[in-house]
Parts: sequence; C-alpha cells; structure tokens
Amino acid sequence: MTRFFKILIPFLLLFLSLPALGQNNPYDLTDECYQLFLKADSMVGKEGFASINEELLQAAVRNSDDKAQVLYYVLDLRALTRKPETTDEQVLAAHERLKEIALKLGYRQYFYQSYESTKNYFFNTGRLLKAVELIREMQREAVARDDQYGKWSSAKAFATIYGNYGDRNTQRRYLAEVIETYNSSDDPLIKRQTIAPAYLDYANTFPPCSDSLRYYVRKAWSLAKTPQDSVRCAFEFANIGALAVNYQEYAKWRDVYDQSPFRNAVTRFAPKMLDITDDLFAGRIKPDDKRLYSLPTQNARTIAKIAENMGRHDIAEPVKDYCLDTKNKDFAELLDMQLLELDAQYGNDLLAADLAAKSQQMARITRAIEVFVLIVLIVGLVLMILYIRNLKRREAKDAAMIDELRRANEHARLADESKTRFIQNMTHEIRTPLNAIVGFSQLLSLPDGTFPPEEKEEFSSHIINNTKMLTMLLDDILNTSAMDSGKYSIVVEDCDCNFVCHEAISSSEHRLQPGVQLNFIPGADSPYVFRTDPRRVQQILINLLTNACKHTASGEIRVGYSLTEHPGEVTFYVEDTGPGVPADQAERIFERFTKLDEFVQGTGLGLSICREIADKMGGRVFLDTSYTGGARFVFILPETPAQPVA
Repeated sequence: MTRFFKILIPFLLLFLSLPALGQNNPYDLTDECYQLFLKADSMVGKEGFASINEELLQAAVRNSDDKAQVLYYVLDLRALTRKPETTDEQVLAAHERLKEIALKLGYRQYFYQSYESTKNYFFNTGRLLKAVELIREMQREAVARDDQYGKWSSAKAFATIYGNYGDRNTQRRYLAEVIETYNSSDDPLIKRQTIAPAYLDYANTFPPCSDSLRYYVRKAWSLAKTPQDSVRCAFEFANIGALAVNYQEYAKWRDVYDQSPFRNAVTRFAPKMLDITDDLFAGRIKPDDKRLYSLPTQNARTIAKIAENMGRHDIAEPVKDYCLDTKNKDFAELLDMQLLELDAQYGNDLLAADLAAKSQQMARITRAIEVFVLIVLIVGLVLMILYIRNLKRREAKDAAMIDELRRANEHARLADESKTRFIQNMTHEIRTPLNAIVGFSQLLSLPDGTFPPEEKEEFSSHIINNTKMLTMLLDDILNTSAMDSGKYSIVVEDCDCNFVCHEAISSSEHRLQPGVQLNFIPGADSPYVFRTDPRRVQQILINLLTNACKHTASGEIRVGYSLTEHPGEVTFYVEDTGPGVPADQAERIFERFTKLDEFVQGTGLGLSICREIADKMGGRVFLDTSYTGGARFVFILPETPAQPVA
C-alpha cells in the first residue's frame, strides 16, 4: 500500500499543478516567453521551428528575459544536432555561441549543457573519441572554474559513455563520484536534480542476481522524486523478480510499469525485455527467436541469466555467446577511449607538475631580485668594503641558483625519459595480446575446412583469453590512476568469505596452466560473514590468484581463509607450488612496475594495487617468507570494519 501511494502521489501533484503552469512555469520565464519556448521545444527538428524560435528570441529581448535568450541558443544547438545535413563546423559554431551567451548572462548550467548536446551529436554519429575529448574539455573548464556543478556534469557524461560501451568498472567509478558529489554538495543546481537515476545506473554495473544490485535499486526507490524515477524502479524490481523466478513478484511490478504514463523514461528496449520475460515464464520462446539477439549487451545478459535460473540453458547459452560477440566488437573502440583518457590523465599530471615547478622557480627568482635591490640600496649608503662583501654574497647566490636550475633541468629530463620508457613498455605489453587476437582472428577467417572444429574452438579460446588479458592490463593502469587521484571508493557491506573466494576462483581458473589444480580451503564449517567491502576483497584475491597462475607451471594453487591465524582478524591466503620469491625481494615486488621475471605477461601493477586497496580498507597484504613450498601471499582484514583511508 505504501508503494502504491508513493507512485500515485507524483501523479496527483502533477494533476493539481496543471492550472498554475502558466504562471509558475519551471523555467521561471515570463508568460509570453514560456509559451513560445514550449511551442519551439515541441517543434525541434520539424518544419517551422526556425521561425518560432526566432519569435522566442524577439520576445526575450522585448521582455528583458535573459534566461529565455539563453534557451533560444539551447534550442538552436539541439535542432542543428538533429539535422542529417548539418556539418561539424555548424554544430561547433553553435556550441561556442551557447557557451558565450550562457556565461555572459550568468546561466552556467547551460554552459555545460552545450558540451553535453555537442557530445551527443558526435557520439550518435559514431565519433566516440571526439565525444570523449569534448567531455574532457568540459571537465577541464569545470576544474579551472572550480565549478562543482560542472565537475558533476562531466562525471555523469563519462558514466554514460562508458556504460554504453559495457565498461562497468569505469562506469561504476564515475557514478560513485556523481553520487558522492550529490550527497556532499550544497550547490543548488545539483540539489534540484534527482539522484535516483544515478543509483539505478550504479546498481546495473553489478552482475544480475547480486546483492549489490538489489540494494541500490531499493536505495533508488527510497530517493525517487519523480514519476519517471518510480517507473524506472518498477522496471528494475520486475527484473529482480524474474531473476528470482518469482512470477508473483515479477507480475506485480510489471503491472506498475504498464500502468505508468511515463514508461518512455525507461530504456526503449524495456518493452521487448518484458515481452521476452513473459514468454520465458510461459515457455513460449525458442532459441532462434530474433528478439533475443537484438538487445544491448547489458539487457541481453540479464535475459540470459533469467533463462539460466529457469533452467532454459538452450536459451541462456546462445544469448551469452551473442553478448560475448557484441562485447568483442565494441572492444577496439573502448580500448581507444581508455587509452585516450589514460593519456589525458597522464598529461594533466605532467602539466600540473611542470606548472608547479615553474611557479616555484619564479618565486625564487622574485625573491632573489628583491634581495638584490635591497643590497643595491644598502651598498649606496655603506662603505666600499661592505659593497664588495655584499657583491660577493650575491655572486654566491647566483651560482647556487644556477646549480639549482641545472638540477631542475636534469630532473625534468629524467622525468621525460621515465615517461618514454613507460609508454614503450606498455606498447610492448599491449601489442603482445593484440598480435595474438589479430593472428587467431585471421586463422578463423580462412575458408571452412581449413581447420577442424576443435582447432577453431582453441583459436577462439586464445582470442578470448588475450582479450581478457588486455582488459586486465588497462584496468590495472586505470585503477592505479584512480587511487592516485583519490577517486577510489570503499563501500562497507556484508561479506561472505566463502562467496568471495568462490567468485575469485571462478574469475581466475581459466588462467591455470595445464595440469595445475586450484583448490579452496574454507576456514569455518559454515559460511562466515563480516563487514567490509566484498568487491575489493574479491579484486585482491583475483589479483593474487592471477599472479599465482602466471608463475605455477605444475602442482597446485590453494586459496582459503582462517579465523584463528590472527585472532580478531580474517586472514585470506593464496599458496602456490611455483618457484617462490626470494626473501630479499619480499617488499620490492609490491612496488609499481616491478616484475622479477620480465618474460611473464603483465604491467607489474597487480601486487601494488593489492597493497594500496588493503591499506585503504585498514588491512595489509604481504608475502609470507616462512613458507617454503612455493609462494604464500597473505591478506588480513579486521573483523570489524575500519575507517577507510582517504
């Protein structure tokens, strides 16, 4: 009943407010300008739009309505982006006009909206990198102006782009920034927005059936401000009911969705997803149904999981293959986008360091000049001997300054060489899996009959493994950049030790070398649950298992946890029968870009990321040097959650 009223109340408020819209419009325009704006907005992309929009501009000038003037340029840019014959030059010129007038008249929200509209134009016409460059420019403008609303808007835009290309980890990082900024900000432009959509998008970055997805959908439901928020939540609750194979729960929320007049606020694929789910419950759908293969990857993955939970593996398996094929098609563009962002972040850091060094240098020169002027004034009033003595002192200072400048120049040269080595190393690390992907793809493209099916299946396996390896390399670099920039968050919730260990094993076992066994050793007779961030625990275990798989050619790898090895703490460990690590290298392997074996694939970032995450969680990661059967890495966390390290 409470939920029914939660949905009904926004409709009642909307109905009661209809008579007053002419006087209290949401844009705070004059009545004449508001009516013209509504008419022009409804005609964007249609015949006659230009004349109506021109009437809006004339009325805005006549009524001295600054905001209406800005909205004229907003609609003009939006109309240009929808015309198929529009050129890039026309769109960019309209973009600059809107930016200029928005700042001039004091409506900064439309300054950033100009970037968003222009980004959508390039994104929708297939220019992904150009769209990313625009949002990066918007972010730089917001930082330069110290504008929290601009930073918030650029984080939302990045989350949307990465979400469209299936990079859930990066999307989740930007969405966490959006939510954190909203909760801590007092900017009225931010606070008047609704945060429920961000929580819904954040929920969908987690796997179907996960506790995190259900938690954040419920969070969005509790924060819903508009009927559009409520219908989106109803759609997600319907999916959750279907994933649980609970038809009664699914049907309840499906009815809420169907009865809402704001169904268009949900993705345009929502009706098709719900129709497919209806057919799954009714047993009417077949594996060759074309609807299954016309959904975006995220929606198709949810349908596959629903089918799998219903026991319809004949549906689930081909849909999973479709998702994998779609993800591989998007991978090249996503790789370019991630490399562009990485290069931009690295360039920004280098520029900031260079500016800081130059600022310090100018301050030193300024101080030296002040001292020099003071010395000249004193020399004019004192004896010649004091003048000579002061002159020698000044020469000594100049010599010291020259030495310092030489050292600064040498430091800049070494930094540039370090950057070059880093890029060369990364180029080599990325080229290796890329060459494998290209080579095996070319073999698969040969005419049928060239290779038997089992060899083609092996080629496909190599392509998938190298794709995952390439993704892992980029994730390591971006995770390191996120930690350095302070954007890496810790979310404390219930953590089931058995569950995170099994999930880590599931994510890592494909990396095992032939003949190597991977075993789980539980530390308790029943599942043990404590409060921490389970996703970070799982990430550390995956990194440790990946490291063990690389260096273990035979024998076994063991992963487990203990509640008694360190009383009051949970001790996770990963043991292998590989060559081990010399005791004198036990701390060096946790340094960034450190690899004891240069012939093993990787960035040398995995173990350093583990230690930094553990530090943020109030725990610790180290190599057990007393272990002699190979290598044993230990990850210890307190049983009660510690305050995350900023």
